[in-house]
Amino acid sequence: MDVVNQVMPTPQRAMEFFGGQEDGPFVMVNLLKFKPKAEYADGSDAHLSGAEAYGRYIEGVRPLLEGVGGRARFNGVVTGLMLGEVEDLWDMVALAEYPSLAAFRQMATSEGMQAIEHHRKAGLAGQLNIRTKPSEGFL
Repeated sequence: MDVVNQVMPTPQRAMEFFGGQEDGPFVMVNLLKFKPKAEYADGSDAHLSGAEAYGRYIEGVRPLLEGVGGRARFNGVVTGLMLGEVEDLWDMVALAEYPSLAAFRQMATSEGMQAIEHHRKAGLAGQLNIRTKPSEGFL
C-alpha cells in the first residue's frame, strides 16, 4: 500500500468526493503531518511551528464545524505504532463528525473557511482525510 499525504485534493478527487451520494452523518478521520516550521506565503510568523500554525486553523474551524451541525469528536498526538509500517508516523489524529456531505461541503466552501485556510496550508506537510460511516456490528 502506498501512502501519499496531501494538503489539498486534486480537482478530480474533490469532484468525486462531493459528487458522491448523500447518505447522512459521517466521521472524517484526519491523519495529520506537520511541517517543522510554519510556512506562510507572505513569510510571516516564521517563528511558529507547523503544529502552532495548524492550531490557529483549529481555533477558526471549530465554530465553522459547529455552525453546520458538526462537532469535534477526538484529537490526539500520535505516540507510537503497534502494527504495520509507514515511513513516517503522522503527528496527530483528529475525528470530526458531520451531519451530511452537504454540511461538509457548505463548511469547506464557506467564506469563513477561506479566511483561515492559510493557517492550514502554513502548518501541514500533508494529511489523509478518510470518510467513515457508522456500522452496526463489526461489518
